[in-house]
Amino acid sequence: MGSITRSFANNIGSSGILSASAVTNATVEDVTSFSSAASPAATLVLISTQTASSSATISFTTGLDSTYDEYIFKFINIHPATDNAELQFNFSTDGGSNYNVTKTTTFFLAQHDEADTYTSLEYGASRDLAQSTGNQFISVGVGNDNDQNVNGSLTLFNPSSTTYVKHYISTTNSSQGSDYSVNSYSAGYGNTTNAINAIQFKFNTGNIDDGIIKLYGVKKS
Repeated sequence: MGSITRSFANNIGSSGILSASAVTNATVEDVTSFSSAASPAATLVLISTQTASSSATISFTTGLDSTYDEYIFKFINIHPATDNAELQFNFSTDGGSNYNVTKTTTFFLAQHDEADTYTSLEYGASRDLAQSTGNQFISVGVGNDNDQNVNGSLTLFNPSSTTYVKHYISTTNSSQGSDYSVNSYSAGYGNTTNAINAIQFKFNTGNIDDGIIKLYGVKKS
């Protein structure tokens, strides 16, 4: 019986559980190789990537279908051409011909300025919707200084359902035009039982000067 085998055998309790002393530097250093472990399946599957370049809008008109029950959009270094612009979105049920899905939503935000003179946590009543087809805000006052931008994500659940309304949750953080960090939270639902098959992102003023939006599908269990 080798030393590693004896070490394990001497440290197995009556219930079959190894004691902490069963594995030591001495036992591990004698192991010459480990069997390779299978890599876990990726949870997120990248569907598409779009890069803005002085773009009025970024629209995803393919990739939202019944393949996945959950889709995640990632916003990376989204930089506005206009100071204090606010990122927003809208859904489509006709492949992007119209972005006008009726929505009921909530919006709140936390903010803190660089000078450490102001903080707040507040509900943003002016940025929520109640049975409106308008665009939904998901960020506040993004600055257009060279180093300012907005980053975050939006998750859309089961957009191809023809039974249920379509819920979403969004979280972003922006470097605001007056040098605030603003963490914005929005959630709600597209009040339609038609399948949502397209989504459009834009600023409420000016173009998307630069940035990347990635669309991922979440693998079904």
